[in-house]
Amino acid sequence: MIDFYTWQTPNGFKVSILLEELGLDYQVHEIDIGQGEQFDPDFLKLCPNNKIPALTDSDGPGGKPISLFESGAILIYLANKSGRFISADPRRHMEEIQWVMFQMANVGPMFGQTHHFRNKTEPEFAYARNRYLRETNRLYGVMDRRLAESTYLAGPDYSIADIATWPWVSRFEWHEVDWVNYPHLKDWFDIIWTRPAVKRGRVVPRVGAIWSDAFPDGEEKGS
Repeated sequence: MIDFYTWQTPNGFKVSILLEELGLDYQVHEIDIGQGEQFDPDFLKLCPNNKIPALTDSDGPGGKPISLFESGAILIYLANKSGRFISADPRRHMEEIQWVMFQMANVGPMFGQTHHFRNKTEPEFAYARNRYLRETNRLYGVMDRRLAESTYLAGPDYSIADIATWPWVSRFEWHEVDWVNYPHLKDWFDIIWTRPAVKRGRVVPRVGAIWSDAFPDGEEKGS
């Protein structure tokens, strides 16, 4: 059984979307970061960096339990375990990994700072607000240029690179971007949003549900 510790943030949605795409059974544990539950000693045993998400798998490598934190590491682990959404071809594999690293090192941190500073209108925050908004728009441009030549971020196939990045772009209304300037990224966003597993993963967490057992096959688990 997989135990998934999460909250409704882009980093949490990455993992819930992949779990839904893979159709794995998992137990959701809400970690309410607004109430400081990420600092609970029991959670810190799973994630010493006091960030969601975290995951434990009772059937880890060699049949032994494994505990993981950092959303990118969790995506790579689940994709490798299932053999899906990650390529076995060495070149394609590294293409996917580099775009996951792009998300982890750039999209997440910079978009996160934009989320923090965008509503701070006091003069002393103007520099930070403008800096992160400019950097967010720059990253939109990087992705748009990539998607002008590739269906998905890491090549012709939907992969963990897209799953890692899409939840951050899904908060585009917070980024003060004009989609007219990023038509390829907008097409990518819309195509991924049609996937039922993405819609299901985007509404996790829900306490106490083992998602793949809780609903009949083919029925969406939320909207």
